[in-house]
Amino acid sequence: MNTTLETTADPLPEELAFLSERLTAFNDGDVGASEKKALAVFVRDEIGAIVAGISGYTAWGWLYVQWLWVDERLRGQHMAGRMLDAAEREAVARGCQNAWIDTFNPNAAKVYQRQGYQPFGTLADFPVGRSRIFLRKKLVD
Repeated sequence: MNTTLETTADPLPEELAFLSERLTAFNDGDVGASEKKALAVFVRDEIGAIVAGISGYTAWGWLYVQWLWVDERLRGQHMAGRMLDAAEREAVARGCQNAWIDTFNPNAAKVYQRQGYQPFGTLADFPVGRSRIFLRKKLVD
């Protein structure tokens, strides 16, 4: 088989879908179906605009919080904690036992630790001058 190696900053959506389908099929055969399902929590203002939110997913019994954002006007009001509580409740209802999140913001890491998340690893200089912190929490005893 002749092959070529291609590097691109502009992959086609169908090419990425192809990779996703193939990797999902491999993983399903290796460790079982992930039952991956999106999970989002939004906070909206009086006109329905999003002023805070969480985006992530549940898979293999874990909640992964990929994005967590709070508008500056709502910071310091425990909004992140309230959203994490809501996401965790939904994750437990879906059968999840654990959750994980990562950040390179030291203030966010403190918020997550107040919510019961514990650091389990770091990547130094990601980005340069900061460390990316990975945290986990057991949702069910």
